[in-house]
Amino acid sequence: MRELDRRTIEEYGTPGEVLMDRAGHGLAEHIHRLAGEAGLYAPLIRMVAGRGNNGGDAFVAARYLHTAGFDVDVLLAGTVEDIQGDARTHLRHMQNMEIPLRERPAPDHWKEELNAGREPADILVDGVLGTGTTGPARGPAAAAIDYMNACAHQAFIVSIDIPSGLDADHGHAEGSVVRADMTVTMGLPKIGLALADGIEYSGSVEVVDIGIPAEYIDELETEYAAIGDADLWPCFPRRKRVSHKGDYGHVLLIGGARGYSGAIALAGQAALRSGCGLVSILTPESIVTPVSCHAAEFMVHGIAETGAGSISAHGWSEWKDRIHEFDAILIGPGMTRHDDTLQITRQIIQTSRKPLVLDADAIQVLHGRPHELKEASCPIVITPHPGEFARLGDLNVTDVQADRIGMARAMAQTTNTTVVLKGAGSIIARSGQPVHINLTGNPGMATGGTGDVLAGLLTGLLAQNLDPFDAARFSVYIHGRAADLLAWDMTQRGYTAGDIVTRLPDVFRDVLLR
Repeated sequence: MRELDRRTIEEYGTPGEVLMDRAGHGLAEHIHRLAGEAGLYAPLIRMVAGRGNNGGDAFVAARYLHTAGFDVDVLLAGTVEDIQGDARTHLRHMQNMEIPLRERPAPDHWKEELNAGREPADILVDGVLGTGTTGPARGPAAAAIDYMNACAHQAFIVSIDIPSGLDADHGHAEGSVVRADMTVTMGLPKIGLALADGIEYSGSVEVVDIGIPAEYIDELETEYAAIGDADLWPCFPRRKRVSHKGDYGHVLLIGGARGYSGAIALAGQAALRSGCGLVSILTPESIVTPVSCHAAEFMVHGIAETGAGSISAHGWSEWKDRIHEFDAILIGPGMTRHDDTLQITRQIIQTSRKPLVLDADAIQVLHGRPHELKEASCPIVITPHPGEFARLGDLNVTDVQADRIGMARAMAQTTNTTVVLKGAGSIIARSGQPVHINLTGNPGMATGGTGDVLAGLLTGLLAQNLDPFDAARFSVYIHGRAADLLAWDMTQRGYTAGDIVTRLPDVFRDVLLR
């Protein structure tokens, strides 16, 4: 990013002052949106600014938010005389608007600020340290970071570009580091946001386009990529006015067992919300009624079951010749690890010509046999959580988590599939593609059924003729973003997997109606 900034200024001719204004304006827009989603109608927004360019972005955002009618003040980890360059220009613009600013150049000043009895901020904006910082934070910067973390129980924290104190290249957190609820990063995401401690400290990540020329970005060579709104736009063209349900795909979802009807029902609900035309569910006869009750739009078919209440291989023999009728297939949610599940999964892998998603128990039953996936005649996407991934590859979960990117890349090569390794910072890997890292989502997703929602959404997108790699990365991004909307509105503790389904249309609206 430093090189891209330099080229944009020196070669493309965009003044640094203009880039900073774009960054601050984009930051203000995200803060404004956050306030609305969190139900904060008259929030106090407190900028905590450092002496560098991140401080300059904070000064710009303060000006735009003040103009929009928000109550804004600024704490400066230094003195006005410390501010130089473009940041100083924007500081003067901010001062001309008489936005309150308090200088806090010494560590003790931050302790005093914490105990001053001032009205607490609703949103704290971290603009103390940026990507050029190396080593642990020191002096007033460290004290400012500690101040923000001490206020975290009563304010949302939004970091500019990268949480102050976090290493931008490697994601290491040494010394005092801001624990952000959201990071608004400029131009392109920084790899440190997704590596090591970065996921823990960055919160949800939003990217601001500051006008780096596209040709400069295209010249970059990188093994990694993040997923953003702009990636989705070309793959979701406007629908034709003259269209019908057959134009948008028919999915077959296979799963469920006695006592486990919820998983396949959640997958079905998410598939419906994906925009696909038709959703058929194949599930044991004993749970047809509870599955059907979840949505009138489902076409639910009962199938013979084992003594344990799971789908039987004998029952599948009556269905195996019908899978060509569907545009995408999901197998696994709530299916249990019965021997018949393994037989059915193998038969579908070997005979399907339509895109296939393997989730949950359909992955578990292939314990230690990932090579069998390479024999498939259809595109396959697998969606394991770390435990399922380890079981599939006969690996240790700790080893998987220690090298998530490398493990996902290796599994994609071994199986010739698209791999979605779920978890904070989900990894999407396919041979020949950069590894994509998802930066949406939050800890509230650590609840039963969220993986089933992802699997159903993914299958619905596949049925609409998306490339499997695109469907995988977009479904993960949309899924996490829906959860982020819920977290701002309901807190991370207050929502369920079913709630995520209800917010999927909001994400499609936000992303695609531009």
